[in-house]
Amino acid sequence: MFSKVLVANRGEIALRIQRACKELGIQTVAVHSTADANAMHVRLADESVCIGPPTARDSYLDIPSIVAACEITGAEAVHPGYGFLSENARFAEILEAHGIAFIGPSAEHIRIMGDKIAAKKTAVELGIPVVPGSEGGVETDAEARRIADEIGYPLLVKAAAGGGGRGMKVARGPNELEHALANARAEAKSAFGDDAVYLEKYLATPRHIEVQVLGDGKGNAVHLGERDCSLQRRHQKVWEEALSPALNEDQRAEIGETVAAAMRKLGYSGAGTIEFLYEDGNFYFIEMNTRLQVEHPVTEMITGIDIVHEQIRVAAGATLSVSQSDVRFDGHAIECRINAEDPRTFMPSPGRISHFHTPGGLGVRVDSAVYQGYVIPPYYDSLIGKLIVHGRNRVECLMRLRRCLDEFVVDGINTTIPLFRQLVDHPDIADGSYDIHWLEGFLADSM
Repeated sequence: MFSKVLVANRGEIALRIQRACKELGIQTVAVHSTADANAMHVRLADESVCIGPPTARDSYLDIPSIVAACEITGAEAVHPGYGFLSENARFAEILEAHGIAFIGPSAEHIRIMGDKIAAKKTAVELGIPVVPGSEGGVETDAEARRIADEIGYPLLVKAAAGGGGRGMKVARGPNELEHALANARAEAKSAFGDDAVYLEKYLATPRHIEVQVLGDGKGNAVHLGERDCSLQRRHQKVWEEALSPALNEDQRAEIGETVAAAMRKLGYSGAGTIEFLYEDGNFYFIEMNTRLQVEHPVTEMITGIDIVHEQIRVAAGATLSVSQSDVRFDGHAIECRINAEDPRTFMPSPGRISHFHTPGGLGVRVDSAVYQGYVIPPYYDSLIGKLIVHGRNRVECLMRLRRCLDEFVVDGINTTIPLFRQLVDHPDIADGSYDIHWLEGFLADSM
């Protein structure tokens, strides 16, 4: 096992990883920008190193500074969390070249799954169901029209190097295709430096279902069930739950084993998430995230398995501590992302938190790194924290969530808590009757 791990991230996820390290007897090193000098993850780490000014590109994305921090402190491994450098294959390779372990999958797997075209081809080879679409990138408009006629409309034009909904445009008919291609390419070039795009069949009312996997690179892999992340705004997840109210046990077991078998064949190491669109009883692969997910706590709540512990153990050379037969699903869990945003316009709301009180009680978890008097900086993601609630069943979970939202107090800035209070009382949410377009329709009707 490692004796010292550097956490190359900030906020609640940095604190989450530090806690896991300390439970495993590992010392922690926090890196931080000048804006985060008083952050909780800095205060609670065994050591801390300032790596640059507030902007992420000059601090949390500065690979030489992070490697230097490892060498200064003697850290043997780096956990990247999510975002920032977590899916940067070159970062993993540089760490390896310096004799520092990367707590995550191999650079090869990060690179394959980070390219949407290569990921889709790999999924087909591994037996994972995919959305009908082009076999690779689409070079010309004429080629796109030919493929579109084969797939049928409506269809999606998607950036090969994309994510978070950027570089993604819908063409509902031939007259919209050329415009969608041009816009997707321009957006992809601006966001990712790569204007390659591909085509997929557009599904009208799908749910977003993702399957959590763990592998050890030694031929062992398990799935930890699925999460339903269908409540989204502009392709950004807002509310996640496990297990999905849309699936039955047979569907869950079938897609879970399909994914676990694929990860065994791939030789995957660490935590990963296979994301699907689900419609009319069919799963369609959209991407794989080769990192820890923001919503991993809902899976931990229903399985009792610490995903970060497993990541660290596997990176240190251990085999998985659980087999598929050890995985049991207990009850239901829901996560709400509490952001420093106006609940109507979603405009960021940085500033000082004057009062902060989190809910508690049985089955309640709050992952947050803020405190009373903390100033939310304007430079980073607006996530304040995550409220995760567990119940013996979905009804109990929703009732507990309602109570917790009433207890949660964040004064001094705007937050999305009022939005969740509306959602938890909506009959469609109570029934589990929603798809990936539901939330944007609800918001439009509420304005």
